Amino acid sequence: MNPNRFGHFVAIDWSGAAGERHKGIAVAMATRGDAAPHLVRPAHRWSRQDVLDWLLTALPDDALVGMDLGISLPFADKGTFFPGWPDSPPDAHALWALVDELCADDTHLSVGAFVDHPHASAHFRRHGGREGASFGGGEGRFRVTEAAQRRMGCRPYSNFNLVGAAQVGKSSLTGMRLLNRLDRRIPVWPVDPLPPRGPVLCEIYTTIAAMAAGRAPGRSKMRDAAALDTALAALGSAPSGFGGVLDDHTCDALATAAWLRRVAHDPRLWSPRELTAQIAQTEGWTFGAT
Repeated sequence: MNPNRFGHFVAIDWSGAAGERHKGIAVAMATRGDAAPHLVRPAHRWSRQDVLDWLLTALPDDALVGMDLGISLPFADKGTFFPGWPDSPPDAHALWALVDELCADDTHLSVGAFVDHPHASAHFRRHGGREGASFGGGEGRFRVTEAAQRRMGCRPYSNFNLVGAAQVGKSSLTGMRLLNRLDRRIPVWPVDPLPPRGPVLCEIYTTIAAMAAGRAPGRSKMRDAAALDTALAALGSAPSGFGGVLDDHTCDALATAAWLRRVAHDPRLWSPRELTAQIAQTEGWTFGAT
């Protein structure tokens, strides 16, 4: 890993909620050095399409972008994403294409058509007590990277779970539509190999960044400037410049951008010991999970 490979560090707190524009989307960027990360378009209420357009038209060429979503679904445990479905895709790129294709008529990069699809729906836990026959019961299926997160003290949710305030299933599926529309113009690590230059996108889990800043896994959310500045200081960053109450999406994005700047040049994080070529191409990985 070239220590000067990246010069901009972007963290995107993402949302799978219904509708066009979302308070839950925040985009923050840090640059080399110790200056505080800043919000990108701070007064803007982002849509998912806005984020896609920004990535394709305004992203610095030396940016590492972390998106807080699951870039794929469990595969290794069953040898397939969707057991029993003949059209189950063979890898992450094909999964993204399938989700985007089936949801072509869903506006705002939403995914209602996919989670209601007669074959796909059998694998998801949905609202209204609707649990597909192939969901698996309990907490559902997990990726290898999520098992690694658990060993670190995190409590990830299955991407097949679409129920509850902390679920990440819809965020992940809407994110897959964005990833498909990037059309490989920005490589998505580790599904795509890490190129020697140019921007790279990866999956992040903001709890990992918060833990690195000294916060407990169960108390990772920050909602005021004092807590954010304490986390930024622990990550080698100048204070945010904000005061008073902040929303957790803003805090997550700013702290995680500072964390990415601090750890992006650590070669160990780019070569987790359980990350095989097959897992990379099917399940992907969460940057920072070891």
